[in-house]
Amino acid sequence: MIGLILLVKRELGLALRGGTDAVMAVVFFVLAAVLFPFGVGADPAMLPRIGGGIIWVVALLAAMLSLERMFSSDHEDGSLDLLYLSPVGLGTLALAKALAHWLTTGVLLLIAAPILALLYNLPASAFGALIVSMLLGTPILSLVGGIGAALTLGARRGGVLLALLILPLYIPVLIFGAGAIDGAVAGRPIGPQLMVLSGFLLAALALAPWATAAALRQAIE
Repeated sequence: MIGLILLVKRELGLALRGGTDAVMAVVFFVLAAVLFPFGVGADPAMLPRIGGGIIWVVALLAAMLSLERMFSSDHEDGSLDLLYLSPVGLGTLALAKALAHWLTTGVLLLIAAPILALLYNLPASAFGALIVSMLLGTPILSLVGGIGAALTLGARRGGVLLALLILPLYIPVLIFGAGAIDGAVAGRPIGPQLMVLSGFLLAALALAPWATAAALRQAIE
């Protein structure tokens, strides 16, 4: 646990010194979500029906912007080799990277999402579903994204390959995250969708660090 906390502090310090990845993700999230009403029309009756899905799609794409850099900077300067030889373990490193990615990107998306919900005229009853679904879903994006970042480490055009690997794994999160918001807008129970997202999160916490560590070990050796 001490090693995990120290690694998270290290990653947060590096992210704050850089800062561009998180800012780019939030700016993309806001701008892309703002553009959709111009393309589909500003019908007050239609926007609440499509708003939840659009917010989730744009959040998913925004979270992917900084995934390629999750391990590449450490790989380029040799820090990854030192961390591999340290007693902390690659699984702890993978979990720390995913947690730091969520704190610097997912939390900002979570904060910006209610503002965009106002743009899409979502009812007040849907705000709780939006916040809870993104609170459960965005950590999954970071955990699963870490697997793709490790698998494409050192590859040419890694960003394109990363998207091809990760997007199919993101689809279930998108379906149930957007489904919870749509259910809240329509007045249906959203408990089943949130329970499925909770199950996905627990599975990702248990399996994603192990899979990421295996991919990192292969890339290093």
